[in-house]
Order: sequence, then C-alpha cells, then structure tokens
Amino acid sequence: MSDQVNTPEEGELVVVTVKNVKQNGVYVDFDEYPGLEGFIFIGEIASGWVKNIRTFVRDGQRLICKVMRTKKDGSSLELSLKSVSEERRRDRLQEWKNEQRSFQLLKVLGDKVGWDESTRNTMSEDLISAFGTLYASFEEAAMNESSIIDAGFEGEWIKEFIEIAIENIIPPFVEIKGSLNLSINIENGVEVIRDALQSAENYTSEEDEISVMCFYDGAPEYRIVLKAPDFKTAEDLWVEVSNTIVTTMEDNGGQAASYRD
Repeated sequence: MSDQVNTPEEGELVVVTVKNVKQNGVYVDFDEYPGLEGFIFIGEIASGWVKNIRTFVRDGQRLICKVMRTKKDGSSLELSLKSVSEERRRDRLQEWKNEQRSFQLLKVLGDKVGWDESTRNTMSEDLISAFGTLYASFEEAAMNESSIIDAGFEGEWIKEFIEIAIENIIPPFVEIKGSLNLSINIENGVEVIRDALQSAENYTSEEDEISVMCFYDGAPEYRIVLKAPDFKTAEDLWVEVSNTIVTTMEDNGGQAASYRD
C-alpha cells in the first residue's frame, strides 16, 4: 500500500467490481478500498481490438486488475484487465476469498468469546500485523497449534481460535513439535542415541508428504519436528515415531521419554 491511506500502489493487483460499462471503458469500485473508484480504458480490457466491450465485462462482475496510474488526489485509478494473466487472476481471487472467509471466521470467534466490534477489529489488525494476512493466522494455527502463542498472543480465546482454524482451514501441511529426553550410560551411548534419532527421521517420505527432523538441544534434551498432510496423520506419526525412539533406547540399555510441546 502506498503512503496515502487506503490507496493501492501502482502495479498492485486489486479486486474490483464493475459499476458502469461505457463505450470507451469501465468504471469499477474497489472491494478492498471502500470509496475508491477505478477506470479501465477499452484498450486495457483485452489484447487486440475490442468490438463490443460487453463481450468481456458486465455490470456487477468481479475482476482482478492491475493498477496502472493513480490520480494525484488518490480519488481514482487507471486499471488494466488485460495485463493480468489467468494464473495470477486465479491466485489473487483465491487470496481475496480466503481473506473474506477469515473475517467471517473471526466474527464467529468474536461471537463465541464475547468480543464487541471494536475488540474484533483490533484483534484483526493485530493478527494481520503478526502474520501478514488474517487467513495466514488461521492457516498457521491449523498447521501448528502453538503458532498463535509463539507470535505473542495470549488469552482464553486462543483455544477457540485454534479449534475454528482446524475445523475450517485446510493447510498445506500440519506441524507437530515435541521434546525428547534421552540418556544412556554405556561406552557406545552416543551411537545408540544417534541410531534412535535416525530411526525417527527414517519415517520421512516425500511421496506421503511426511517429514521428521530431530535436533540437539544439549544432552539429554532433543527436539523433534513432524510435518504431515493432516492432523490425524501427524498424530499417528507422533505416536509411532515416539515409540520407535523409546524402544530403540530401552533395547540398548538406555532411557527415553517424549513430550508434546
């Protein structure tokens, strides 16, 4: 966003709704910038000659356009429809839909925990500031239950937020973190611990979109991070991996304990 309040930058892809179709172009309203008007000159509607502009656009249609030029007072912008590829159009429209859905989910949360509109708006701004978009905050919560707390938020509402995220957002992957306490008092103890951790990382599978990584925090403490396509897979994986590590340690005379973060 530019220095001017509520004005997109030149080159930005914006979501607009067709307000009025003229012979020489189209007037649109900005969905994300209330009160702002844009104009798409007929030469920016499509590549090549446009015989009938209504063949390409209609009143009330939602479009993804590129900002070409901005009036000095910021009251109106010149836009291009033809400069946006089909792939970028789909991605930007999905991004907008995700954000709209997230605001609805936050309203549901607010109603459940008793927020007024002012509190909800403040929380929305704080989450966007922390995660970039409101949707990203829900997506992170669906992937990693500790992400909201890790970002510095606190309160009873977080539990409800996570539940709503898990129920409504399909993340690209789910992440579970845990801690390991491994100890063994034999000559080749280091090798046993290494083998135990390696047995866990062997569960990694690109085909199944599963990743298992172990980290050393300082003996006897270790960390484990699991990534899976969904929570059930991640939870089952955590149980199996933890049992494998504990069994490997105990079979070789060591001790092991695992804890979910």
